[in-house]
Amino acid sequence: MQEVNQEHEIMKIDDVFNNKKTHGKPVKCNDIFTGLRTNHKKKTVLTKGIAGIGKTFSVYKFILDWAEGDANQDIDCVFLLPFRVINLMKNEDFSFHEFLLEFYPDLKDLEKSKLYKECKLAFIFDGLDESRLPLKFNMSMKTVEKRSAVDVLFTSLVKGELLSSALVWVTSRPAAANKIPPEYVGVFTEVRGFTDQQKEEYFRKRIKNDNHPELSSRIISHIKTSRSLYIMCHIPVFCWITATVLQEILSQDNGENISTSLTEMYIHFLLIQMNIKNQKYDEKEERQCKILLRSNKEMILKLAKLAFKQLKMENIVFYEEDLEDCGIKVDVATEFTGMIAEIFKTERVLHETKVFCFVHLSVQEFLAAVHVFICYLDKNMQELQFFFDEAKENVTLQELLQKAVDKAMESQRGHLDLFLRFLMGISLKSSQELLKGLLTDTEDTEDTAESITQTAKYIKLVPDEYCVSDESSVNLFYCLLELKDNSLYEEIQSYLSSDKHPGRKLSSSMCTLLIYVLLMSKKVLDEFNPKRFTSSQADYKRLVEAMRCCRKAL
Repeated sequence: MQEVNQEHEIMKIDDVFNNKKTHGKPVKCNDIFTGLRTNHKKKTVLTKGIAGIGKTFSVYKFILDWAEGDANQDIDCVFLLPFRVINLMKNEDFSFHEFLLEFYPDLKDLEKSKLYKECKLAFIFDGLDESRLPLKFNMSMKTVEKRSAVDVLFTSLVKGELLSSALVWVTSRPAAANKIPPEYVGVFTEVRGFTDQQKEEYFRKRIKNDNHPELSSRIISHIKTSRSLYIMCHIPVFCWITATVLQEILSQDNGENISTSLTEMYIHFLLIQMNIKNQKYDEKEERQCKILLRSNKEMILKLAKLAFKQLKMENIVFYEEDLEDCGIKVDVATEFTGMIAEIFKTERVLHETKVFCFVHLSVQEFLAAVHVFICYLDKNMQELQFFFDEAKENVTLQELLQKAVDKAMESQRGHLDLFLRFLMGISLKSSQELLKGLLTDTEDTEDTAESITQTAKYIKLVPDEYCVSDESSVNLFYCLLELKDNSLYEEIQSYLSSDKHPGRKLSSSMCTLLIYVLLMSKKVLDEFNPKRFTSSQADYKRLVEAMRCCRKAL
């Protein structure tokens, strides 16, 4: 994933310390603390970014350059404190010094007064979204000697009440970034991921096949045929998944019938990982999808159950007890290899304790959707009750999909958005055909088609029923594309191509989608007049981005 040697850029969103907006200003990771060093009370930087975008990579680069003497040499000590490790300490009280000793035992040889009073310290808390601490910010700790709960130590440091001169850097997925009240943050930044140029550079360096020297160019061309996939490739981890799938498929045939659906891409990824498992652990090669799925069914179902159970709780890092609750025995070597080793990451952290996570959050969301669909086929209402307010004995596919939409819209943090897209995609017959061997049964074709038609209609009405964010509007648009419903896309295109005034004004959500489609399609308009689409001042602001895609704007 890191074959492209890029200097990770972080976009500064708000310079609180200067009391002015600097939207879009690029900042290199080594300059992350630059604005906090001089006479500023707030010493915390909060960096957000979606899963797999490069937050942890930026942290590692900062630490490496500091350790090698290339940057930030005014800082005497840098402490990396991942939340996935901190979670293991949540039931104990520590002094701040004892807390650091758990991570860095060598500190016992240093004089405490010199360390905390004379040294310039920087603390990096990586992965706030992985935290299982309460983080209430209503208690404070002002000395490194007094004992307290770990969450109080963290919140006191962020608030500047503990070690007020120390620099603090916190990374998080966007959904969890609001766990820290903004009044305690000096600078907000965002990791942006690959540019279009870096995407192509990644694929050319990642894919080198002597038998197919043109393969990387074919893959780049194929990805560009689906703007949704191409846009998602700004995420480095998604580039890796896409490259894995398309390299395998395009090297076997001409790839004319490859779907550009996100769900089918992940089904192929799962099949490829199972084949790797067969070759590596079972010393056999099997390319027939049904046999691959059938032979690995038991473990896939356990992983899928784990994925959904933890997704409901917004957990993306798991511990041994979480796996055992889903029937995965960590201490059985024969079970904890093979399939699980290909899509699961294991780390040994504090006192050799193991923590686990999927290779990417999207893999967890995909398997969670697989679990829910299998529960629907098996009529397992106990698991499906998550989507319903009252007890149900049975549900139709249409009811399940529509209730899943409602549940995703109710989520304040958007943690079910990608799961919802996968669930829509899996409901298609084409996806169920690929998953034969794993699914115990499939839906009747006519019933499935009618459920999908009605669900698509329901999704189009959601923005009028809910006060949805721009992000939710775009996700619902993607859900329609996963259902192979292009009607909304075609409607928006008609607005963009029409020479006459549209027949009706666009809603706020449609304005958001119009801009999104315009940017996604790279279409250049000769002239753009916002009054053709809306009369709302708020929606005019939404349409500002169209300036990037027109020769003349009114």
